[in-house]
Amino acid sequence: MTMEMKDSGSVVLTAYHPHSPARIPGMEQSFVPDMAPSHSPTSRKSLSRCRRINRMLSNESAPPPAFSRSNSQASMDSTSMEDFWCEVESIKESREDGSEEAMLLEFKPADEGELEAEWLQDVGLSTLISGAEEEDGQALLSTLTRTQAAAVQKRYNTYTQTLRKKNKHTVRDVRDIFGTSDSSPTFETVPVSPVSSNGIQLPGQKPVWKSVSSNSCLDCGIDKGSPSITEELCYEVSFSESITVLPKTQEWPKNQRFKKEDSALPKFIVRKSRFGLTEVGDLSPEDMKKIRYLSLIELTAFYDALGVELKRNRVERVRGRENGLFGVPLTVLLENDQKKVPGIKVPLIFQKLLLKLEETGLETEGILRVPGSASRVKNLHQELEAKFYEDTFDWDQVRNNDAAGLLKMFIRELPSPLFTVEYLPAFITLVEKISKIKLQLQALHLLIMLMPEANRDAAKAFLQFLKKVVANEGKNKMNLWNVSMIVAPNLFIYKGKRANQQEMQAAATTAHIVRLLIRYQDILWTVPSFLISQVRKMNEAAMNNSKRQLMFDKGVRKLLRRKTMERDRPERPEGAVTFPPYLQSDIPEGVIRVYAPLHSKVSMAIQLNSQTKAKDILARFHCENSHGSSQHLRGQIQSLHEIGGNIGQHCLDPDAFMLDVYRANPQAEWVIKPKAS
Repeated sequence: MTMEMKDSGSVVLTAYHPHSPARIPGMEQSFVPDMAPSHSPTSRKSLSRCRRINRMLSNESAPPPAFSRSNSQASMDSTSMEDFWCEVESIKESREDGSEEAMLLEFKPADEGELEAEWLQDVGLSTLISGAEEEDGQALLSTLTRTQAAAVQKRYNTYTQTLRKKNKHTVRDVRDIFGTSDSSPTFETVPVSPVSSNGIQLPGQKPVWKSVSSNSCLDCGIDKGSPSITEELCYEVSFSESITVLPKTQEWPKNQRFKKEDSALPKFIVRKSRFGLTEVGDLSPEDMKKIRYLSLIELTAFYDALGVELKRNRVERVRGRENGLFGVPLTVLLENDQKKVPGIKVPLIFQKLLLKLEETGLETEGILRVPGSASRVKNLHQELEAKFYEDTFDWDQVRNNDAAGLLKMFIRELPSPLFTVEYLPAFITLVEKISKIKLQLQALHLLIMLMPEANRDAAKAFLQFLKKVVANEGKNKMNLWNVSMIVAPNLFIYKGKRANQQEMQAAATTAHIVRLLIRYQDILWTVPSFLISQVRKMNEAAMNNSKRQLMFDKGVRKLLRRKTMERDRPERPEGAVTFPPYLQSDIPEGVIRVYAPLHSKVSMAIQLNSQTKAKDILARFHCENSHGSSQHLRGQIQSLHEIGGNIGQHCLDPDAFMLDVYRANPQAEWVIKPKAS
């Protein structure tokens, strides 16, 4: 697959300032018309009101701004953002007429040192706070790069200094926990060198790249009118380590415009290495938890390297409703839905709303922009709450614009925003403080890795739907920028005491973020290989620690002796239960035994060579079992999984070269089974 784009240079956004709590704020006078508004001929309920708002945006009597203009803010003309403000008005009207429940998010003030303590806990280093000797913390610290270790060091030092000032209690020095001998707490770092996409650097091996083909790189569906210059994204080295020169702070020209044409977006290529690519759903939940730890450390180091402060909100926990459809936390919805459909990853009501629009609404002119009837949407909302789980709701009565209204209402009524309220400031900062789109994309990538699983899965389904809307622009008149302007207020304007100021500051910024999310979503669901490398090293460190502990367990030593005796027995007939590869001394180098428990031929020894791919092994099993497998199994998509060793579970890319993967994790088991949906 291919991901192409061209760097647009700098992005400048202009802040929006409120006149009063009850009014839509105005913009600065220096706005220059950049693009004529694109509108459906279908009239909106509040179109005239939106035009009044746009006149207000350039009102000469507007008071001086309450905050300074950011160097990276983009100049926007009022007409180019008309769809955004019309959507804001539609949301306000929906809340005023009682269609939506008001649930304010209360922000907690941060005491000195508390943010650092929470950060250390969130990255899995609570051991630095508690003083306990936890193996997971030691394993994590042993994998850090130079910039990541510096980020941890900075937060830990701030935490200890503030605690000493408060005289709360004696703080254990990190040297006492991890045995470092320096005069100040330091963390051992791993060497910074390119690593292969499987996450392990093999001795003397350089990353090998294939020539471009239809399957050799990520494809973002670049438009024909896009620039032809491409830049390759590298996943082999951490993003923070790749920043060698700190960008100079400079005043950007005031007439700098934020380009909204699709062709202004950069082109990137993410090529597959010999280890293929890994998506978020390809790793076990345990390993994804470690990915989240490492992503927050890397994001912090990345922002530190750019000289940007990584801000986060501290919010009082909002419980939300425990039953129903709207206003219910995603985790609660999933828990309820999984009782009906085991293994489901996206709430049923959200899936159904998306499916309804995909089946009948993708070609509807002005879909998402043109609102449905407020009274109909309100009645449908109430009817869904009563009838959805009873399967008595009549979906045929739902008009496309009403379904779009219900979809946006569902997103807005989530007790916590889809992209998590804690890191909403980080989303805004990546555009307002980082000029190059490549760097914005890298920061966005890490933020996606940070999201809770339920939020990330729902966001993925939503963005896939939006991509289909944009793909039907010829009929629905909704291009990428139109869709981004409509969706942004629903995703990034949250309910709180500072909501007015927040939404006005972030108007153009959030629309640009949504545009990046839609356009580059295929990149964003791919796990950077340097993070997989660190997960593997964490698992290896944990295994080594466990082995040292097990040596003192007499019962385990006795079990190992028995296993050794059984291992030396003659080889069992093919198809019988066998021991994992790491207990099989009779398997020669470069030969793996692949298990396929759902096939009639359940195992097979396969000799690997430098050109053997995962899909070749799948094809061989398919050929061997073409007559014996059930019809149900033939309809399933089978994948080769790497299980155990230095990884929990890893669904392999069909294009992965197996000898490279085997050498990276020789103790793994190899199992063919359906890929988790």
